Amino acid sequence: MTTPVNTGEQNAVLSAESAAALLKAAHAGRQPIAPLRDRLAATSAEAVYAVQELNTLAWLAEGRRLVGRKIGLTSLAVQAQLGVDQPDFGMLFADMAVGDGEPVALSRLIQPKVEAEVALVLGRDLTHERHTYADIIGATEYALPAIEIVDSRIANWNIKFVDTVADNASSGLFVLGGRPVRLGDVDLTACAMEMRRGDEVVSLGNGRACLGSPLNAAIWLADVMVRCGRPLQAGDIVLTGALGPMVAVSEAARFDVRIDGLGTVSALFA
Repeated sequence: MTTPVNTGEQNAVLSAESAAALLKAAHAGRQPIAPLRDRLAATSAEAVYAVQELNTLAWLAEGRRLVGRKIGLTSLAVQAQLGVDQPDFGMLFADMAVGDGEPVALSRLIQPKVEAEVALVLGRDLTHERHTYADIIGATEYALPAIEIVDSRIANWNIKFVDTVADNASSGLFVLGGRPVRLGDVDLTACAMEMRRGDEVVSLGNGRACLGSPLNAAIWLADVMVRCGRPLQAGDIVLTGALGPMVAVSEAARFDVRIDGLGTVSALFA
């Protein structure tokens, strides 16, 4: 169990700037904080995305390179649990990328979990107000199997929508497979997924678990990013959302994911 750091502001009403600073310090120090949802002065979706954007701007100013987006809350069951009716998004930076099978030190993270996803890599910008399947398919250069290593700066994963959105959608690291696949060569809706920890199967799912299809999630994201003023661009990586249940990582272990039509990808925790 992770214990939140006593910041001296546990009962204070937090501005967006104060909340962003707390999350940024938690990220840098690998120390969790108490939930934000009851402490923020404003808790609308617009207000909590503003917290995320403050840290995005700060990280960009420090030299981090934005390479894509992740989509979260693509499971209807998780949406119901958090009391929302739509997904959320977070930013992917180049220093979050881990090589396929490359060891990840658990000390880099606070309370990691892994989930299997389909990653899309774009070859064209997506700038329309409303996008279609044809737009997404035409703009996607290739797909890859992926493992998202989610993490939370909120102690004990005690999160609601406000907490996870402000915390960059609980982003941690991500691993991409190394064999690009054209969309015409894979059925992203029907593709089955299996995740193993060693010899044990720990998660099963398929493309339908992700808003009915990973392409549905990608359309949602493309539309939202245009409205937010950060449209998806050629070269961007899009993690489209979990294909099955998340699995907690509590000790050194290897996780191997196979997605039909896309191949395999592995995350190794040391």
